[in-house]
Amino acid sequence: MKPTAATAGHLALDAQALYLQLREAAARMLEPGTRLVGIASGGAWLAERLQQDLALAHEAGVLSSSMHRDDYAQRGLAASVQTRLPFDVNGADILVLDDVLYTGRTIRAVLNELFDYGRPARVRLAVLVDRGGRELPVAADFAAARISLPPGLHLGLARTAEGGFHFDVKEV
Repeated sequence: MKPTAATAGHLALDAQALYLQLREAAARMLEPGTRLVGIASGGAWLAERLQQDLALAHEAGVLSSSMHRDDYAQRGLAASVQTRLPFDVNGADILVLDDVLYTGRTIRAVLNELFDYGRPARVRLAVLVDRGGRELPVAADFAAARISLPPGLHLGLARTAEGGFHFDVKEV
């Protein structure tokens, strides 16, 4: 039987608990001057909340993968999400945040976008969930959970009006 969103819901992924693990790991990974950058949209939500929860002085940045996607012709440009990096990328220590690591193509695209703005000293990646299925040699420095999902399911972070996190699982 092909898994559905309903059966996928039994994965028991608690986005709030995974966020707490990510927060602890990010606090350990941060050095003076480290800048948080979230991948739109789930990663940007994580970066924003980490910025507040860890009382970091600098505003978090946002990276959009739109301009560097290898499927740009099919997906087009997301009108609402643009890259915003409120710091000089040259020589920066950057912690990139994302909700779900899957094929690695989004990470490749945002790295290309990031390097359009300058040459950072170091870039690390932290994610809530690594779901496997890599098509490119990309690995996270930290993943709060590692799971396996069939390719026909999309896992993404969602946010409540109060700012809480949960996962949406959809068939694609």
